[in-house]
Amino acid sequence: MPRFGPHPERRPVLIAGGSSGIGAATGVMLAAAGYPVALGARRLEKCQEFVDQITDAGGEAVAVSLDVTDPASIDDCVHKAEAALGAVEVVVSGAGDMAPGRTFEATTDEFAAQVAIHLTGAQRLFRRVVPEMMDRRRGDFVFISSDVAVDPRPHMGAYAAAKAGLEAFALTAQMEVEGSGVRVSLVRPGQTLTGMGMNVDPEVTTAMLNDWMPFGFARHGNFMRPEHLAQAITAVVGMPRGAHMRLVEVEAEAALTRVPDPESGDPR
Repeated sequence: MPRFGPHPERRPVLIAGGSSGIGAATGVMLAAAGYPVALGARRLEKCQEFVDQITDAGGEAVAVSLDVTDPASIDDCVHKAEAALGAVEVVVSGAGDMAPGRTFEATTDEFAAQVAIHLTGAQRLFRRVVPEMMDRRRGDFVFISSDVAVDPRPHMGAYAAAKAGLEAFALTAQMEVEGSGVRVSLVRPGQTLTGMGMNVDPEVTTAMLNDWMPFGFARHGNFMRPEHLAQAITAVVGMPRGAHMRLVEVEAEAALTRVPDPESGDPR
């Protein structure tokens, strides 16, 4: 008899932050792979646009209002998702936004707001769904982190602190649920072209990028697409029972450059 039972044929997914970017791309990709998907976010109308895209392609999906800073909203979201799709087998926690600012200029409320959504909100969602996964002795919970958790950079003190805290929380959770059948995973993206931070004043963005350069954080201008991260998340949750992708780091590939020919020295 196998040590681990296989994944059930039906694995409903709840995605926090499903209205755009990595969350929306992950929902579309998982639905195409046969997963029923609930897209949760504050912008319900944007979630519905992706739900329509999924259902038009033959997939199964619902849009559910979700604010991870509100415990009642989390509870309501999970109830509605499970009423529509069945018990949640997979959760992707990626809700959030970025508000850049220097550490000595950001207000305490601005700092706390980043922690509230990226760290405390993720913990609320985790606490709501994981005990039931443990009762079933299976499930995947995926936290979307950021490479700023391990490489902080100027103007991102609050975001980096929240993501570093998230990684510490996730690594602790991995130890605490070990042997329960629940897999807790981290996906750590590098620079990705999403809607996050797109409402930031261009002058603020320019100042931030200029302050990155002396520390080597702007080596090249290539950005990943959300679909690149969706592929990583799909691989994590699709791993057969008995194996666990604990941490997946995905970075943008630098542009191809012309290098000198080793014999002539001419570019090739």
